[in-house]
Amino acid sequence: MELLDFIQLIRPIISKQNYKSMKKFRHHANRSCYYHSIKVAYLVYKHCQKKKRKYDTLEIVKGALLHDYYLYDWHNKNEGHRLHGFRHPKFAYKNALRDYGDLTKIEKDIILHHMFPLVIFFPLTKQGYIVSYYDKVASLLDYFHR
Repeated sequence: MELLDFIQLIRPIISKQNYKSMKKFRHHANRSCYYHSIKVAYLVYKHCQKKKRKYDTLEIVKGALLHDYYLYDWHNKNEGHRLHGFRHPKFAYKNALRDYGDLTKIEKDIILHHMFPLVIFFPLTKQGYIVSYYDKVASLLDYFHR
């Protein structure tokens, strides 16, 4: 039941064509950006269900789904994607605004600050820290669970 609830929650976000295009962008190891982002969102969703915190589940899951919504292959350095680790949160945020409209303060924080501690901009919300943490967990799983 939990997985079905998660799928129902994310369907309106992942059904957009630009979101689906993330399937063609390799992110970590042999995983796509699409796969990675959904994995982060699911880990966050499970965390929220387990902890029974008073978070808006849709808000934190939406931020997790959009944290890497930059829509390019960062491995191709010839296309100007240098310093991707530092720059992609802003690209993801701009794309998310364009395709999903206004974002809440928490969704914005999640997207712009998920790269902490690589960048000095730390999350301003608990939800931002949660997504940042699970982004690292999912990244490690991407590399070590092939």
